[in-house]
Amino acid sequence: MLFCGGVQGPRRRNREKAILVTIFIIGALYFLFFAKTSEHRKFVSQNPVSYEGSQRSSHSGQVSPSAVPKSQTLDKDLVVASMMEDDVSWLYDNFPEWHKSIYVVNDKQAKLTVDLNKGRESMVYLTYIIDNYDNLPDAMLFIHSQRFQWHNDDPYYDGVPMLRNFQLPYLLKQGYVNLRCAWVLGCPVEIHPLTDTHRNDVHVGEYFKTGFMELFPGVEVPEEVGVSCCAQFGVTRSKVLERPKSDYVRFRKWLAETPLEDDLSGRIMEYSWHMIFGKGPVYCPTAEECYLRGTRYSVWKPETYGPYRTTPGPDYSCVCLNMQYVASTADMA
Repeated sequence: MLFCGGVQGPRRRNREKAILVTIFIIGALYFLFFAKTSEHRKFVSQNPVSYEGSQRSSHSGQVSPSAVPKSQTLDKDLVVASMMEDDVSWLYDNFPEWHKSIYVVNDKQAKLTVDLNKGRESMVYLTYIIDNYDNLPDAMLFIHSQRFQWHNDDPYYDGVPMLRNFQLPYLLKQGYVNLRCAWVLGCPVEIHPLTDTHRNDVHVGEYFKTGFMELFPGVEVPEEVGVSCCAQFGVTRSKVLERPKSDYVRFRKWLAETPLEDDLSGRIMEYSWHMIFGKGPVYCPTAEECYLRGTRYSVWKPETYGPYRTTPGPDYSCVCLNMQYVASTADMA
């Protein structure tokens, strides 16, 4: 037994040494692998990938929303045209994750204001773009200051659900998106620049041709112009940068110097933003396209209700079901 025990002792010690060496090697490999992974994760968290580096369509050159990792950060700004008497607290209460650039057009002492209060919201929008051209965020929503407005695309005209339901991936894909899907007013065609004559109401038809030629020198004047009102929209940095800064400076100079009054000059800009950002003269997406992809109003059943292009509209009533839009007519009751 002593002999056997004497022989087995060294073997046992050698076996224990081998086990310890194996454990040490495994531990070293484990440490090296996970330390490297941890450093990589740390680098990624500190250096989020820019949306500009996301996959792009070979045809349009625009970002595909499916190519944008959900964990990426996105610089975004609410650009707001306001007046001193406006209550903008709703923006801070409901959208803390958005940076806010709130211009007060009738307060020269405000942190953000304009040199000339003319052209309605357009002077604010152009001033923001010009002043921030070299440091724009990834996405911008240009909006009015009041929470409840008749043109907000919501059954209660409430700006909160309108903004909450807006789909940023859709904006990244399109580059420019109107915040109003409903076709009333502006679509399918609002202005005939070559044939419109004077009207007693505030309509820019008779002035649009001249305004267009001054804003877009050398570009053929379109026969028809259509876009849903009322100058609230989203746009990406890359889309803004498709034009040189000098274009926006020229637009603002025109706005300041045109003999047209505030309402008419602002209305011409209102029906020009979509063309400034690369859309055709008539930009009127269908309700299916706009509500399904541009917002979270997802219970839209065109196969049931028909491919209606606007809600609400002159021929259809707007029915709200859990804040979802559907079109209905008397025949469908």
